[in-house]
Amino acid sequence: MDGETLARVGYLAIILVALGGWALVEFRQRMGQALRMAMAWGLIFVGVVAGYGLWTDIRHDTMPIQAVTQDGSVEVPRAADGHYYLTLMINGRPVPFMVDTGASGMVLASQDAEALGIERDSLMFIGQAYTANGVVRTARVTLPVVQLGPFENRNFRAFVTEGEMQGSLLGMDYLGQFRMEFAGNRLILRQ
Repeated sequence: MDGETLARVGYLAIILVALGGWALVEFRQRMGQALRMAMAWGLIFVGVVAGYGLWTDIRHDTMPIQAVTQDGSVEVPRAADGHYYLTLMINGRPVPFMVDTGASGMVLASQDAEALGIERDSLMFIGQAYTANGVVRTARVTLPVVQLGPFENRNFRAFVTEGEMQGSLLGMDYLGQFRMEFAGNRLILRQ
């Protein structure tokens, strides 16, 4: 043990002795109650520390995170449901998308369009899209700035659906500008 570690251990020992002394004086007539309270707080502390320590592992398993690599490509791990999810910045706001190579265009769910300030009442739903759930009406919109890591598009055309969707879809109109590589459980996008 080096000097700094020894000093920290000594400091913690002094704090524990002071707290222990206070507890003895305060609870000298109710020692059983004091021990139960100490055990309860100790278990709470251990639970919080364990949860915090495991959060990094849990977060990556439940919510895969995309990353920009040193060579400028974007990598995203496959989620537990088998899909790939990317978060694009649209007009400075993050919007999550499911990668859908079977979709031709970028399709915004109604709630994502509203979050971007696109008013549903101002849209003209004159297009159609054929989905796994049937035919839905669509409205074309132009997104001023779309960013994915270091990649940026201006005045990108997308669609808003009139039907209910669980989330937005990222189709081949957008993905087609990248060289896509599936390596293990990762999707790698390069230009």
